[in-house]
Amino acid sequence: MPPAVRHERRFGSELSFLRDGWQVWSDGVGPLPARVPGTAAGALRDAGLWDPGDPRDFDAEEWCFSTRFTADPAEPDEEVLLRLDGVATVFDATLNGARIAEGSSMFRPEVVDVGGLLAGENELVIRCRPLRELLAEPRKPRARWRTRLVDDGNLRFFRTSLLGRAPGFAPGPAPVGPWRPVVLERKRRFSVDRLTVRAVLDEGAGVVSANALVRGIGGARPTEVELAVKGPSGSYGVAMTVEGDVASGRLRIEQPERWWPHTHGSPTLFAVSLRIDGVEVDAGNVGFRTLVSPADLEEEGVDLHLNGVPIFARGAVWTPLDLIGYSANDDDVRTAVEQARDAGMNILRVPGISVYESDALYDACDEVGLLVWQDFMFANFDYPIADPAFRTTVVDEARGVLSRLAGRPSLAVICGNSEVEQQAAMMGADKGSGRGELFGDLLPALLSEAGTDALYVPSTPTGGDLPFRLDHGVAHYFGVGAYRRPLEDARRAHVRFAAECLAFANVPDDDALPAALHDAERWKAGVPRDNGASWDFEDVRDHYLELLFGVDPDSLRRSDPRRYLELSRTVTGEVMAETLGEWRRGGSPTRGAIILWLRDVLPGTGWGLVDHRGEPKVVWHHVRRALAPVAVWTTDEGLGGVAVHIANDRDRELRANLRIALYRDFEHRLEEVAIPVELAAHTVTTKNIEALLGHFVDLAWAYRFGPARQDAVVVSLESPDEVHSQAVRFPAGRPLRRETVDALGLEARVEREAGRAEAVVVSARRLLYGVQIASPGFSSPDQSFFVEPGHVRRLALRPKSGEPPDPGSVTVTALNLDGEVSV
Repeated sequence: MPPAVRHERRFGSELSFLRDGWQVWSDGVGPLPARVPGTAAGALRDAGLWDPGDPRDFDAEEWCFSTRFTADPAEPDEEVLLRLDGVATVFDATLNGARIAEGSSMFRPEVVDVGGLLAGENELVIRCRPLRELLAEPRKPRARWRTRLVDDGNLRFFRTSLLGRAPGFAPGPAPVGPWRPVVLERKRRFSVDRLTVRAVLDEGAGVVSANALVRGIGGARPTEVELAVKGPSGSYGVAMTVEGDVASGRLRIEQPERWWPHTHGSPTLFAVSLRIDGVEVDAGNVGFRTLVSPADLEEEGVDLHLNGVPIFARGAVWTPLDLIGYSANDDDVRTAVEQARDAGMNILRVPGISVYESDALYDACDEVGLLVWQDFMFANFDYPIADPAFRTTVVDEARGVLSRLAGRPSLAVICGNSEVEQQAAMMGADKGSGRGELFGDLLPALLSEAGTDALYVPSTPTGGDLPFRLDHGVAHYFGVGAYRRPLEDARRAHVRFAAECLAFANVPDDDALPAALHDAERWKAGVPRDNGASWDFEDVRDHYLELLFGVDPDSLRRSDPRRYLELSRTVTGEVMAETLGEWRRGGSPTRGAIILWLRDVLPGTGWGLVDHRGEPKVVWHHVRRALAPVAVWTTDEGLGGVAVHIANDRDRELRANLRIALYRDFEHRLEEVAIPVELAAHTVTTKNIEALLGHFVDLAWAYRFGPARQDAVVVSLESPDEVHSQAVRFPAGRPLRRETVDALGLEARVEREAGRAEAVVVSARRLLYGVQIASPGFSSPDQSFFVEPGHVRRLALRPKSGEPPDPGSVTVTALNLDGEVSV
């Protein structure tokens, strides 16, 4: 069967993706059907010969991938290239028995002219050498420091991912095979070999510049090249200057709509194309925006200003959606990006321990309105940049990445590495040795060459007398979290920007853990840990479970495992929400926080806000409420009472009422006040609740002259037809005592229209805490929420893809409800 054909953006060539008919084999295995893009582990998984968690070392074997395809030799007016967009890791390739390529980096594409080698019916073979044998070879220079992140320090000599090779959080499988597309590219009449498109704002006007190497094939010579731009306000075009094979041009658009992160406006894009002798070549999208950050990164950290507006950058670390086969499709990537957007995030970080993502991720971020923090794929090691071959590989890698990303409006930060400076400093190396030529000179020079305005951060963490100090530069903050500091530490640390933070073993729903719930070994396999540490991140979560909820985690786990899981799901969400609220408030020095991480890489209680299947965990809902573009929340100011904070990130004024209600016994309303609020676009304001009430009530129960007067403080940001945001604070402790339906006065019903369930309506006489809605085949837009006494919550039911259109039953639970209610 001939491979699928489509036109690729940026080149205008005809592409044949070699997806079908692949096989893979190794000693004693196969041949087996294989997916490409894909890996050896993915093929064995699909064949039922390997399961996640099995101890097979894919780096220890030689793996061969082969396919047969139909393709004729090149015609006189065309050239045919074979593109290996990424093969992990050390490999060679033959076409019809002739060796055509070899490589030693999974991050560097190999492109070969094969027009004269094609024979109608063709066979392509890719052989991946055993990386374990290569790692065992003695190598120089010796490392000036070592890392415990991985078990084999010689990985620093190879351009390959640490995912699958980091025992603490991504122990396997290692990626081996053609993990990126294998493409046959036919270019006819002309070839666009290099295309650079940049968009800038010049005194309010948008300027698009393009530069391309347009090369004729078979004697043809392009004569007319036009730069065309199409946007919401119209279409524009200008003839490009052609000198030899180089075409260049600039086009000016007066007062174009700007690109914003979705939290602060609309991510407006303009489509760019070249017309070469009447043939249109898609050149991608651009967006007009300004991006600046303080010049003194070492002192002030990252402080992103988009279009003159300071942005509280909040998001999560991105991980590959399929860590086994690396074969996630574009639709799944788009869904995951939209999931981050729906959680109120406006930035994603692609970390240096991972892989460069496909264009699908960056396209989605451009279109949805998420900023990108992109690491080069370096982490923790002392890399041998003085080696000429290694240096050449790095330069090719960096140029390739920047050619794809440098002109994108979503690109905000380019980072040299993850934790190299920190690792060097913690191992006692001289100050500055962790930066060196690679991160201090070479990569910044390549960024300048690429012409991007993205901020360059040499390493994370960085800044201060030691790079892991929190109050200078860019931090990895795990004070609240791994180091079990009290919640107040988030303020005390004076974090400027947390490029990683808030790592917890977040428990997913029960249906994501059916086998692990009663299997301690499988359960622990999904819990991340620092390699070699005697504790794991479940111990961290248990610490805060005892601190916030006053329960003994070990005793509760043994006596009531279901209750233990319910409280464990909630506590990490509340800790994250409290910390994010502390950093987001107007008086905070913190200008951004990136959670470690968005999605689990393995089944289990991983760091992800989303489980390995892509389903949001309870913690995701707490984060979503804390990061919403329009939000209200409170902070405990001790003897200063309780402060209420209101954020309006939107690009329009907010007019609403701030309603404050105080309750005793989680039921009786002591007093209530509503204050009109007018908040300008892109602003945050802070008010003292006692000042709004007009008198002292020891709202935080800090003076403790007697029992707490109120045990629930509810703040709501409301318009006549909408509750924008709502939060609750419990000065004297959370309502964890389980009560009956009658004692709570709980009522629940399902609203139906034309026989279909549309929404669940919940109300109660007493405050409901940690409410969850469950229905087979449906999801709720909110989980682990509270219901204010005497008020009603209505939640629309959303059918899941491929599920029945109507639920058989809807179950309502709460942390202070004894049992459940089915309606």
